[in-house]
Amino acid sequence: MANNKRGPEPGSQKAKHGGQAVREKYGPEFYSKIGKKGGETVKEKRGPQFYAEIGKKGGESTKRQQGSEFYSKIGKKGGERGRAVPESKE
Repeated sequence: MANNKRGPEPGSQKAKHGGQAVREKYGPEFYSKIGKKGGETVKEKRGPQFYAEIGKKGGESTKRQQGSEFYSKIGKKGGERGRAVPESKE
């Protein structure tokens, strides 16, 4: 199957070099900015329900691949972090 897109083949050395050149020219904040802009556009076009749907699909896929015990493990880790006593700001 031919790649009909302009530019180098994704994942190739030329593509990696192009990404590095963009990072050097615009800085790492550029990626954060365009990612946020893209997310806002998707939210406007598809609505917040879209994120709920893809989150549910992702959760189901993770459950199939990792098993339900996985959620128990990560829940315990999160609970342990939440129980840490915060330091006093005095």
